[in-house]
Amino acid sequence: MVRVTVLEKKDAENCPIRDVLDRVGDKWSILIFCVLEDGDKRFNEIKRMLGDITQRVLTSTLRKLETEGYLTREVFPTSPPKVSYGLTERGRTLLELMKPVIEWASSAHPDIKADRAQA
Repeated sequence: MVRVTVLEKKDAENCPIRDVLDRVGDKWSILIFCVLEDGDKRFNEIKRMLGDITQRVLTSTLRKLETEGYLTREVFPTSPPKVSYGLTERGRTLLELMKPVIEWASSAHPDIKADRAQA
């Protein structure tokens, strides 16, 4: 069993849980991991697959995930340049850990929607 120590407010900036989950716990990061599970994709492929994400938010999220070491960004010398994104080993490891939560969300979604409708 993992023992989690909740840090006092004054130590919040040193909390590894908050620091990591703040970067990868948002809906767009998780969905990007899912999109890239089957292999590298170009920016517009990712945007098309996500559907409702803005170009600005996708750009920002991809940069953040690349900076953190979850994604690779490869630029091909073509005109115009082709850019491809893929998961690193760190990204794949995190996706494997998130899969049970993703699967649970998918299977529990109908019941959750029904509960919301009754509220």
